Amino acid sequence: MSHIKNLIPSTVNPDLQKERAAAEFNVEEFSAWWHGGQDKLKKKREIEKAIFSDLEDGYGLNHEYMSHEEVYNSTVKKVAEAAVKLKALQNKLNPGGTDIWPGGLFNAQSFGLFPANHPVTTHITMFVDVIKGQGTAEQVEKWGKAAENCNIIGTYAQTELAHGTNVRGLATRADFDPKTDEFVLNTPNLEAYKWWPGGLGHTANHAMVVAQLYIADVHHGVQMFIVPVRDSETHMPLPGVDIGEIGKKLGMASVNQGFLGLNHVRIPRTNMLMKFAKVERDGTFKASPASRINYLTMVYTRCLIVSQNSTLLLAAATIATRYSAVRRQSPIEPNQPEPQIIDHVTQRLKLFPEIATGIAYHLATEYVWEMYAQTVQEANDGKFERLPDMHILSCALKVLCTTDGCAGIEKLRLSTGGHGYLTAANLSNIYGNAVAAYTYEGENTVLLLQIGRALVKAWASFVDKKPLSASYSYFASSMQLKEFPKWDDSWQCIIKALQYTAAHKTRIAFENLANRMASGQSQGVAANNTGIELTRAAELHGRQFVCQTFLEQITGAKAQKRSPALNKILENVLELFLVQTVLNNLNDILRFIKLSDADLRSLQKRLEDSLEQFRPNAVAICDGFEFHDRVLNSVLGSYDGNVYPRLFDSAKRSTMNQKPVQTSFETYLKPLMKAKL
Repeated sequence: MSHIKNLIPSTVNPDLQKERAAAEFNVEEFSAWWHGGQDKLKKKREIEKAIFSDLEDGYGLNHEYMSHEEVYNSTVKKVAEAAVKLKALQNKLNPGGTDIWPGGLFNAQSFGLFPANHPVTTHITMFVDVIKGQGTAEQVEKWGKAAENCNIIGTYAQTELAHGTNVRGLATRADFDPKTDEFVLNTPNLEAYKWWPGGLGHTANHAMVVAQLYIADVHHGVQMFIVPVRDSETHMPLPGVDIGEIGKKLGMASVNQGFLGLNHVRIPRTNMLMKFAKVERDGTFKASPASRINYLTMVYTRCLIVSQNSTLLLAAATIATRYSAVRRQSPIEPNQPEPQIIDHVTQRLKLFPEIATGIAYHLATEYVWEMYAQTVQEANDGKFERLPDMHILSCALKVLCTTDGCAGIEKLRLSTGGHGYLTAANLSNIYGNAVAAYTYEGENTVLLLQIGRALVKAWASFVDKKPLSASYSYFASSMQLKEFPKWDDSWQCIIKALQYTAAHKTRIAFENLANRMASGQSQGVAANNTGIELTRAAELHGRQFVCQTFLEQITGAKAQKRSPALNKILENVLELFLVQTVLNNLNDILRFIKLSDADLRSLQKRLEDSLEQFRPNAVAICDGFEFHDRVLNSVLGSYDGNVYPRLFDSAKRSTMNQKPVQTSFETYLKPLMKAKL
């Protein structure tokens, strides 16, 4: 234990105290709004007090000095201990609910309980949800409750060594054997090994295996099968199962991602999820009424990704903003005291837009969760019209939030200078958790191409004057204009400019795709050669949606429930986000819209003004997110702002500092120093 622990003050750093006193809004009101109401905020605080108050000193940092195997086993212990707490809290605060248990295994509080992440996340977020969403009532009864209570632990095994985002290319086979009423699952080659499922390595004893279904050697598409992979008592791999962990990664040290090979593994026919597609006892196959119903699982997971990655971005922004209010360096005026680095305009540009971006994606996520709930309800009622739009929208949000979030977290790390490079700052762990989402549940470029193809298909319908869904309504409003109206600096003008640009980028991609096909290229080759234009149109399609949603959430009917002071702050956040979005996309906007030098200077001035207006409220806004110190787990971002004592304390905790001389000195270093080479 560090001998300087008592040097960490019990008081708050005066610079942070000054920032909080200068706030122009009520932080408690912001927090209540952010967390969905005062009751939910109160419950959050009660939960955090219960689950964090008895964690030992150094809990969030100790794992950094463990071996790979020790980190895993330590985290499994943490999960088991947390389960007891979370179940008790669920019964106390919301009996029968799932928000605390098992919800506490993957919400923001989980980052405080499991600083190296944990191997049960995929079980809770996907295995359980897939059973509940795509299993029959009998299957939900058989597996759902046991899985939700972690009596069985599963994972979602879709990605293979050689195939990921291209689900149709998966090679794992499930052949129906009518003699025994079983499916026989096989991994036909090395490339078909399941690869990456979280918890598969040594944690899960069941896997939701995504495989190609064959009946009498006739292919019936991709289906999902519950496959036991380990013995329920000994946890040893079952016969025909080749299973293990894939090794250390950039982040997520304890997620225990694994590989899985299947050699003539037999499971009962009823282990195939059959809420939609079915295989009867005689081998008759009944297709799902909606060919893309299996995408509901990925839509759900992508919504969850956006929610978590926006949270990770805001956690990083909170750390960097608090540090920037405490750190003093580089006088602005010669011979003057060193200012807080947050007073440097360039530092504000690194911090404040990332806060605005996190808020924008958080609000977009709330809107999309509402849409998802409606989509699920309609699917349960046999209506699947909303599925294609929901799929494309979730793809767009997943791409943009992970792209912007990962870039933002790295920018925030750089904003903290050298200290941000330390593991104890926790920015590296936050980045490691966030950047993984860039590729899982659909690699971002592939998803953009999917969106692009949907856009040109919608554009073809628009040209043929066929009805379009609301997602593409801006095509008509944009193309009715012979040219874009005079720039008027309004928020609606910005939204319309983004929509106008997105519509024209889609038009050009459509025209160039058609021209390539007319010149003799196949549709596939032409689409590949149009890929750059398709991905750019897709990105702009997503950005106009995020901006439009942000505007509606801040200025719409919900604004009436907030105080004028809070609305003023949120409108400043909106202003910063919209102006920054325009400036970041000027290369495309200027292709279609005439902006004068005065317009561009106005945008630059608006950016600077919004950063200035943001300045007195930055720390308070971050306080409003209410990240517990255990969740941030950062010597730079603690609520009290005592950065330097905490930095030194973390250094003293290094295992190498527990003895003054390392064993390598006598063996290697001393002989080297004494040698006459």
